[in-house]
Amino acid sequence: MKRVVLITTGGTIASRFDPTHGWVSASASGNELLQTLHERPSELSIEVDEFCNLGSFNFDLDIAFRLAQRIAEHLARPEVAGAVVTHGTDTMEESAFLADLVVPSEKPVVFTGAQRYAEEPDTDGPRNLGDAIRLAASGLEGLGAVILFDQEFHAARDATKTHAYRVGAFSSMGHGMLGEIDGERIVLHRRPVRRSTIRTQRIEPFVDLIKLVVGSDARFLRAAIQSGAKGLVLEAFGRGNATLSVLQGVREAIAAGLPVVITTRCPQGRVEPIYGNGGGKDLAAAGAIFAGDLTGVKARVLLSVLLGAGASHAMIAEHIAKLGG
Repeated sequence: MKRVVLITTGGTIASRFDPTHGWVSASASGNELLQTLHERPSELSIEVDEFCNLGSFNFDLDIAFRLAQRIAEHLARPEVAGAVVTHGTDTMEESAFLADLVVPSEKPVVFTGAQRYAEEPDTDGPRNLGDAIRLAASGLEGLGAVILFDQEFHAARDATKTHAYRVGAFSSMGHGMLGEIDGERIVLHRRPVRRSTIRTQRIEPFVDLIKLVVGSDARFLRAAIQSGAKGLVLEAFGRGNATLSVLQGVREAIAAGLPVVITTRCPQGRVEPIYGNGGGKDLAAAGAIFAGDLTGVKARVLLSVLLGAGASHAMIAEHIAKLGG
């Protein structure tokens, strides 16, 4: 009998209304989640591991890394066919990408959750959970960590939460989903092209993400440097441009030994050093690393992992070029 491990972390899928406080918070156990399934697969053994019970807005990189390590421990057991992780949607894409980077197993790792909390009559949690369990037990290996929502599954590298409350919360923007659940069928459309496993026993949590806006200056960069940041990611304008003031801040960060990674604040597209006078050409000349079409949050996770692994500046640039495209 195939065994799937269900690792629960809380999130909306496990949330209930608390009349005492007038709020919704994570409280349902893993076994309670299984009881909500419309149909529990009889041919599967489902093992529950209650990792934590939090809204994912309370996650940090250390928690996400420990979760990835737990996933790896379970998948190293020969009797386990795959893992399902229930997780809040707010930071799911970061936890899933971190797992994709550090879990060495090729077995399925499926992140899922809900947009409607457990007590709502039309909650989407049971369907998502049932589909995720089927995908984890399917034998579809080599996809890395995926996010499954609303009958679609997406590569962790590409998936982005694109809607705050609708059940179709995730998309892969210009890349497209990996596949879909169609009734009893699991339909695979493509396999992820850009994947890399990085072996590390730690990550560097002190990596800051700064989004540029019209008139941005160097204050946030200098504050990050002075407060102990070990790396910086900038969501820059368009193809990877900045103001002259930000350019000076980037030079100061690099002189202080911090790697600086450039992404775009645009929802789609990749950065490329083209413009001068504070643009991408100047940032690249200062030593900044351009991250292709990785989003800012994904570039931050990747930089945290690489710094934790002790990667040199050249290795960081090489890995980001490989995964950023």
